[in-house]
Amino acid sequence: MEKDARPNWDNPMQFVLACVSYAVGLGNVWRFPYLCQMHGGGGFLIPYLIMLVVEGVPLFYMELAIGQKMRLGSIGAWTAISPYLGGVGLASVVTSLYLCLYYNVINAWSFWYLFNSFQSVLPWAQCPINQNLTGPIEECERATPTQYFFYRQTLNISSSIDENGGVHTGQALCLLLAWMIVYLFIVRGVKSTGKVVYFTATFPYLVLIIYLIRGVTLHGAMNGVKYMFTPK
Repeated sequence: MEKDARPNWDNPMQFVLACVSYAVGLGNVWRFPYLCQMHGGGGFLIPYLIMLVVEGVPLFYMELAIGQKMRLGSIGAWTAISPYLGGVGLASVVTSLYLCLYYNVINAWSFWYLFNSFQSVLPWAQCPINQNLTGPIEECERATPTQYFFYRQTLNISSSIDENGGVHTGQALCLLLAWMIVYLFIVRGVKSTGKVVYFTATFPYLVLIIYLIRGVTLHGAMNGVKYMFTPK
């Protein structure tokens, strides 16, 4: 009876979209092209596709099958299979916790850039003027405006890990906003999450299509694609 009391998706499409939104995210846009280019270009795709077919897809399917059959959390499902596998479920929960923590920090950065973009001149487009009003800040000139904005204004990093830079008020508020939105998405479990996935599953694909159109229309785009996928 306890298992039957667990909430259900309103329809199968919500479940499918939830799986899609889980599989497509920032890593597809940022991480994968970087790894592909840094580890042999087109040669990286060979072991990637092999491991995708041999390990990735079967594990993903097994996870979905166990979850649908047992309708338990990660720890409970693995413990039901064998008490010795409870650690696998615990490791999964801890991994998901770290994933949520660092991804929400990236969401906070995104809100920070979004709020700072409502200016006629973007703050990362040019170096700010120094206190003497005699020219741009020297540190920014040695780097780039985008790097200076990220490290000095977005992160406001200290010179070393031994120095505590204090709380960045703007970033703290953006992080609070990010967690509030996450809470609103999951406050009613699958009843609220099921509505959200209609957006979270489709919007990344829309962004990827926009990036693709923008990228292929840039000068030398095909040379860049050829360079990235040429095996080394």
